[in-house]
Amino acid sequence: MPAGAQNFRNLPTMQEEKSIPLLNAAVIVAALGYFVDIYDLLLFGFVRVKSLEDLGFSGQALTDTGISLLNWQMAGMLLGGILWGVLGDKKGRVRVLYFSIFLYSVANILNGFASSATDYAAFRFIAGIGLAGELGAGITLVSEIMPREKRGYGTMVVAAVGLSGALLAWVVDLFFPWRMCFFVGGGLGLLLLVLRISVSESGMFRQMQAAEAVSRGNFLALFTHWNRFIRFARCLLIGFPTWFVVGVLITLAPEFGQAKGLSGITGGNAIAACYTGLILGDISSGLLSQFLRSRLKVMWIFLAVDALAVAYYLAGDFGTPAAFYLAHFFLGFSVGFWVIFVTIGAEQFGTNLRATVATSVPNFARGMLVPIGASFKWLKGAAVAGGVLPAAAIVGAVCLLIAFAALIGMKETFEEDLNYVETI
Repeated sequence: MPAGAQNFRNLPTMQEEKSIPLLNAAVIVAALGYFVDIYDLLLFGFVRVKSLEDLGFSGQALTDTGISLLNWQMAGMLLGGILWGVLGDKKGRVRVLYFSIFLYSVANILNGFASSATDYAAFRFIAGIGLAGELGAGITLVSEIMPREKRGYGTMVVAAVGLSGALLAWVVDLFFPWRMCFFVGGGLGLLLLVLRISVSESGMFRQMQAAEAVSRGNFLALFTHWNRFIRFARCLLIGFPTWFVVGVLITLAPEFGQAKGLSGITGGNAIAACYTGLILGDISSGLLSQFLRSRLKVMWIFLAVDALAVAYYLAGDFGTPAAFYLAHFFLGFSVGFWVIFVTIGAEQFGTNLRATVATSVPNFARGMLVPIGASFKWLKGAAVAGGVLPAAAIVGAVCLLIAFAALIGMKETFEEDLNYVETI
């Protein structure tokens, strides 16, 4: 428990939660919600070109409009990362879980009716807000209701099932028009809500809610105390390599393939290969964390594996597209510490700031793609001879060094008692 925190004790529901099974309602809803979340998050990448061509865009206008739409989605996620986190600590994890699923599901359906870049951007912005809330609320809820020695299993199931949504998006894109792809995503989310799987609020939140004097969901409190700020910054910085891999190496797979003399490399196949590896990586990192009884040891191991995978991807000589896609699989596996990353964010803070951090950290980490992408673009175009490969090597090395540095001195939270609040 961090310095300046206050314990909460004598809560009957804490004993009840010791008997909660691994696949309880909260884990199931959080996992299925994240499944639809990832489906929608990556769907735009799959349908971007054909949807904008259908709306009449071509050439440079198609590229520029696609970037603009992605930025609108990212802006929504950054706003939602703060909004849902604060609401999660003020109003409850379960409410945020359901409301965020509802919002991005409706936005998905509306997106299927888009007729111009303007309404397309509005729907991506609304979807971004909704997409920002589900993971943080789900991970916070699961972390609080599971026994401390088993909560890693719960978050592992949420991440592994959720990331499978990327594969569904890949398959649906292969067989359906782009509008139908959005309808499928929205329908899946609403179906989950219609099923009305009953999820109880965590005992830790109910106890904190009863303590009227406790300040809840104060986002600015993360920046008004040095210890809290450092913990928040560390949680954010260890996620840098993930979005370098996904946002640069995977997204720009056709460009990297061309630099290596390969033709026919598609972004969709690269994403599918990467996320297949990511799913297996999340399962592996989650199980390894339980075996080693440590979050930090697994982070060190997977960051080292990620450094090797990035080096292999950039320096390797691939004779066929299949070999190159295999390298994307290894990249995905190497950033399979995502489940550990989001779990650490939930475990580093007290109950009155836990949802705020667990929701904002992954969304802010996604937002770091903007400076990462800008740095890569600048190095590729002006400062480094040789184009995409050396530029990616420099940016990747910096991201990995930042993540390694952030791990130094971070507190181990595997068996941390989460039943406390931050004194604000």
